[in-house]
Amino acid sequence: MSTLLFREDAYVTDCAAVVTVVDERGIQLDRTVFYPTGGGQPGDAGVLRSALGDIPIANTVKGEGPDMVIHVPASGARAPAPGEAVTAAIDWERRYRFMRFHTTLHLLCSIVPGGVTGGSIGEDKARLDFDVATESLDKEAIQTRLNALIAAGHPVVPRWIADEELAARPELVRTMSVKPPSGHGRVRLLDIEGVDLQPCGGTHVKNTAEIGRIAVTKIENKGRQNRRIIIGLA
Repeated sequence: MSTLLFREDAYVTDCAAVVTVVDERGIQLDRTVFYPTGGGQPGDAGVLRSALGDIPIANTVKGEGPDMVIHVPASGARAPAPGEAVTAAIDWERRYRFMRFHTTLHLLCSIVPGGVTGGSIGEDKARLDFDVATESLDKEAIQTRLNALIAAGHPVVPRWIADEELAARPELVRTMSVKPPSGHGRVRLLDIEGVDLQPCGGTHVKNTAEIGRIAVTKIENKGRQNRRIIIGLA
């Protein structure tokens, strides 16, 4: 298990750590700033810096436990030994772009009323799928409302609630196919004050004004009532 520093502060770009496990899956550390793939957000890339030679990290994924993070080294990278001291440093420019996109998807949820049926974040675009009728979606109107929320500078604050409280408030869960992890005593929420509140373990900006202008590039029909909204950084 690792101490996951990104859960409390997504702006921490590096940390001192010690290698705990090395196997065919990758490298585990006692603490990390690397976010593992999940919730549609890609895992972080970066480097483990060491006096014995740097180890480039191509991806980060989840292990079996809720706090198990596996750092996947790039092909041909050397394998460290358990106990080796490293500095874990993420590719901040890449991560920050994901943070801006991820926060925007929460704003999109506040605009589109349907349940979320899927979503993903990429290097230059992101998308959410909604269970809504085509006639209810207007690309220009959604883009205008998104950019107004962004420009308003709403604070973005992660917080935690007990499993029991989440169970008593099912309206907080917008995703139809994937439920937030429970059974560990508490669940992490993302609160965009006055705009959106829902479970999310991803990384986000501290204020919507950091996102910058967004373009709604396309709305696609993906089924009888499944509509995909694709956004990009303008």
